[in-house]
Amino acid sequence: MNPTTSIAVIEDDDDIADIIVSVLAEAGYQVRRFATAASFHETLKTDRPTLCLIDLGLPDENGLDLVRLLSNTHNIPNIIISGKRALTDKLIGLELGADDYIAKPFESAELVARVRTVLRRAGNEGRQVTAPHQSLARFQQWTIDFNSFRLIDEQNNEISLNRSEVEILRVFLNRPHQLLSRSQILEHLQLDVDSNFDRSIDVRISRLRNKLGEDRQNPKIIKTVYGEGYLFAAVVTWVQS
Repeated sequence: MNPTTSIAVIEDDDDIADIIVSVLAEAGYQVRRFATAASFHETLKTDRPTLCLIDLGLPDENGLDLVRLLSNTHNIPNIIISGKRALTDKLIGLELGADDYIAKPFESAELVARVRTVLRRAGNEGRQVTAPHQSLARFQQWTIDFNSFRLIDEQNNEISLNRSEVEILRVFLNRPHQLLSRSQILEHLQLDVDSNFDRSIDVRISRLRNKLGEDRQNPKIIKTVYGEGYLFAAVVTWVQS
């Protein structure tokens, strides 16, 4: 475990916050608790946590707005911890960029395991399965810079990608012209194949297609093979960095 790993817990319920802080501190992490989104925003100006755990029912801000900010602006891994168990709530959170969703109540062992999984994935950012020293890839009119999460077109226009979109794009770029099932994509993302992430893959790929300017009815880059999964149909060129 990296001794500099710091976890921010944004949770207004004192009892639940105490449990989370205690469990994670016992697991060896540096943990800081925030009872409001405002107090966290103030700290974020000068201190960047390694991971954030976010309650959706904060008193001063919708937790989903915080998820969106951390995912799209700061690229900080985050896990939603919520009493809402409906699948739609989970899918919305994952679509906005959350790395995981833990429903209350939860077991201490589950909390630690999910935190470790997200941190392990975040620690792999910028690394390639087939070309670990390469951070730039080109396909069709696009160039993706994995170091900065920038997607750039031929006119040098930049498209913002969040962490989950970058991770899925990396999976495809490392395996062009290969048919990938949802379960295989989840495995490559180091996510639980038995979780609700299965349906969230479709949502995330749909958002990625939109940013790539794909035709919804006839996508040319990320193709759907009905009943089987997805296939990245473009030619990929890795650029030496």
